[in-house]
Amino acid sequence: MMLTIDPVRWGSALALSGTYLAMCLAIWRARVAVRVQPDAAPADWLVAYASQTGSAEYLARRTAETLVTSGLDARAVCMSSLDAQALGQAKRILFIASTYGEGDAPDSAARFASHAMGTAWDLSQLHYAVLALGDNTYANYCGFGRQLDGWLRARGATPLFERIEVDRGAPAALSEWQHQLSRLGGTSDVPDWEAPGYGEWRIAERSLMNPGSAGAPLYRLALMPLDGELPEWRAGDLAQVSPPGDPDHPREYSVASIPGEGKLELMVRLQRREDGTAGAASGWLCEQAAGGDVVRLRMRAHERFRLGANARRPLIAIGNGSGLAGLRALLKERIDAGVHDNWLLFGERNAAHDYLCREELEQWLARGALTRLDLAFSRDQETPRYVQHLLREQADVLRAWVADNAAIYVCGSLQGMAGGVHDALAELLGKEHVDTLMAQGRYRRDVY
Repeated sequence: MMLTIDPVRWGSALALSGTYLAMCLAIWRARVAVRVQPDAAPADWLVAYASQTGSAEYLARRTAETLVTSGLDARAVCMSSLDAQALGQAKRILFIASTYGEGDAPDSAARFASHAMGTAWDLSQLHYAVLALGDNTYANYCGFGRQLDGWLRARGATPLFERIEVDRGAPAALSEWQHQLSRLGGTSDVPDWEAPGYGEWRIAERSLMNPGSAGAPLYRLALMPLDGELPEWRAGDLAQVSPPGDPDHPREYSVASIPGEGKLELMVRLQRREDGTAGAASGWLCEQAAGGDVVRLRMRAHERFRLGANARRPLIAIGNGSGLAGLRALLKERIDAGVHDNWLLFGERNAAHDYLCREELEQWLARGALTRLDLAFSRDQETPRYVQHLLREQADVLRAWVADNAAIYVCGSLQGMAGGVHDALAELLGKEHVDTLMAQGRYRRDVY
């Protein structure tokens, strides 16, 4: 996955900056004193997060740690675990809510938004605060956080302080949140939320994946750290690149490899601005950076797209374009672990030019590492055909896999593909079932 300043991914790119990114980087390194509970067990303080890529979750963990440092009993919980009983018992909840797309709840809070927030529960016993994460380039800036705050007020809950809105990781807003935490805890001893900086990498290999394609060029890059030591990461994680021409807005890319392969691989689409110039990050990685140039890069855990509890379940992997990067890493991690009940549904433009990783995928299929491989090339017939059409064509197979406890991972474009796949799943499995899969962590998305 890549975020650029071009229109297709403009909002997502701007959402990553400054201190906010530094905090996100430390998700997988942090060894905090709090535990994320499987349910919203009673506590003096709950810190409930609605997170898509892990940023809100990380901030919730650090928030809970700050309260614990102050001597308070605090637990960080996913918003999906909050039901009528948990909300009815809670006295104090700090909500950290990101917004997804155009004002929507993140996948991890979709069930809460559609069910809990449609009720008229009496929450007059609850004191709360909201930290809303957003991007003001979107029409519905901090949309979900604002909806949540409004619903809590309407249900009689009392705000501890006014909602704090964080525009693209604005350090001042996050500092205000930390100040309020210090006030609530009665201490100025706030833990350090900073994280390590960028490492120095070099491009060891670069190859064009789609020569002759009608679409924008897509490159596969292999990078190596200059110090010779690969950092830790897991399939599903992200790499942040800070381009020399625009260092203040790092771009994120899904990692296409696993550490055991001895190199960090990315699939980067070359983006161009309206004036024809290359995007700052994609242009640097795909065209400008030479083997001797330093690439500033750091890893970020993406907990919600890791395999986690789904490592041994059957896997339905669905994606398009550069989304194959994230799916390829997930499949590789499973295959190397001897887990072969994998089904990949992938879409691109033309089979002749855009059949990405063709040799590897067909080898996996031939030796049984992939159980199924279904492909949709939208421009190879008069009527466009996409991955959502594959799902409908294989409806009975889909239902059988899901009944066999399969997990569904989707990676690729938010507009078109992700929405079409979600609609197809709701149509074929039922909306309630899809909501349940999402709440269980069996339906996960990394879309942009």
